[in-house]
Amino acid sequence: MKPINEMKVTFLSRSANEGFARAAVAAFAAQLDPAVDELADLRTAVSEAVTNAIVHAYPDQLGTVVLTVKLFENGKIQVQVKDKGRGIPDVKKAMEPLYTTGGEERSGLGFSVMESFTDRVRVRSTVGKGTTVTMEKYIAPRVKGRI
Repeated sequence: MKPINEMKVTFLSRSANEGFARAAVAAFAAQLDPAVDELADLRTAVSEAVTNAIVHAYPDQLGTVVLTVKLFENGKIQVQVKDKGRGIPDVKKAMEPLYTTGGEERSGLGFSVMESFTDRVRVRSTVGKGTTVTMEKYIAPRVKGRI
């Protein structure tokens, strides 16, 4: 299915840009007229994905994060967060709750949060080349003219 609209933005892996990414996705998703809780879920999932890219892909240097958002007629929103960082050696292990390589200050719940706030999460990663996280969420259609 072809998207009805899409956007792409690239930014540096600075922690300040996590809020920018979250706000950009929320503003773009507003076209689908999501409910407040749907938008909050999406913002939370995006926050986790972008934070993972910032913290884990580029732990000792700045890199780029590419955020792509696609909207579909059936109410699906697809968000892709891509980096060209160090990659994940074992994606299956990394997706286990409480597993982290980020030290004591990290909870290891990033992928679990993404999975609980979206309808589908896919992770592709190659060591030394980067990671792509693709999340999908369906926005329930709203009945026009009703309160």
